[in-house]
Amino acid sequence: MAMEIELKLALGGSGARRLAAHPRLAGLHARHETLTNTYYDTPAGDLERHRMALRLRRTPYHIIQTLKTAGEGSGGLSSRGEWEWPVSEHALDLAGLEALPPMQALGREVLFALEPRFATDFARTRWLVEEGEATIEVALDQGEIHAGQQRVAIDELELELKQGAPDTLWRFAEALAESVALRPANASKAGRGAALRDGRWPVPDNTGELHAATPQQRVDRAISALDALGDSGERAFLARARDAFRSLADDAALDTTVRQPAGWLAEALDGPQWLTPRFAQHSLALLAALGAR
Repeated sequence: MAMEIELKLALGGSGARRLAAHPRLAGLHARHETLTNTYYDTPAGDLERHRMALRLRRTPYHIIQTLKTAGEGSGGLSSRGEWEWPVSEHALDLAGLEALPPMQALGREVLFALEPRFATDFARTRWLVEEGEATIEVALDQGEIHAGQQRVAIDELELELKQGAPDTLWRFAEALAESVALRPANASKAGRGAALRDGRWPVPDNTGELHAATPQQRVDRAISALDALGDSGERAFLARARDAFRSLADDAALDTTVRQPAGWLAEALDGPQWLTPRFAQHSLALLAALGAR
């Protein structure tokens, strides 16, 4: 098992173009590949309920089976368990899965009830960046998630730490935010696909609850609401994100380093073109002030 540490960022409309031209990436060799992925679960959603994701990925050269488990994560940064191995055909290696502790904990009934649930198809552009003693893989994904007749776009950036300290991911994201419209995102492709399939985005209603949530929980609610907004188009999620940021800005018990960026973000969400480099900068500043990095 490997531990995957990554920072997930959603991109604005011009994000991909500006990213490729960014001085931290423009001079580096970029690798391009097309990835087709099928995600599996039981009809009852046992893997999703246990915060696990299982996929078969077809690359130009291999078919890879991957099981991921949810670990610690907040503010776009996640650390989780990952098992990955090649398979010879586009069908699950059930024997290999059965040997893994997370699947053993669920039982054989779950194992033999697995079926395709949704898919993702996207083009990936990758750069390998050396930052002092750290190495970061920068992956730009553009394509779509499809579940039945439903489609949503993939336009995201993943910064995966290959070597070094996690703080390096934040510093690199801050450098990108100088010119790239982006924001922290919590929803994985698997989570987005499951929500799209079910037509249900599990973001709590803020009514009567925000005062009891910690500052970090309120930020995560805002991030999750913006994730849901992007895939559902439901304006109610925009209001939930704005309310979560506003609750931080109005909280007299918090330092101004938290209140000021939170207030700016809440006001920005009232505008039609809110996802800008300045939104990126204030989002990262807020997470830094809360000690999320």
